[in-house]
Amino acid sequence: MAQLNIHMTATFEEDLRRFMKLRHIPTKAEAVRTAIKEGLHATFYTQMVNFSEWIGLANKEPINKHPKFHSHDDLWK
Repeated sequence: MAQLNIHMTATFEEDLRRFMKLRHIPTKAEAVRTAIKEGLHATFYTQMVNFSEWIGLANKEPINKHPKFHSHDDLWK
């Protein structure tokens, strides 16, 4: 197994300890491995949202027949 050395800020180390406590992980090494595995899984195996499919959705909704504001200028009066 390859070895990895990292330098942690105090904030990162505090967050890692909280992660260890929440997950009942006994060592920092195991906590780092778990966090990296979960991060990689979230990156590669979850479905990404394709926002291009959202284009034009608002045009499919019915137009309000009785709008509160009749123009952009009316919004600011």
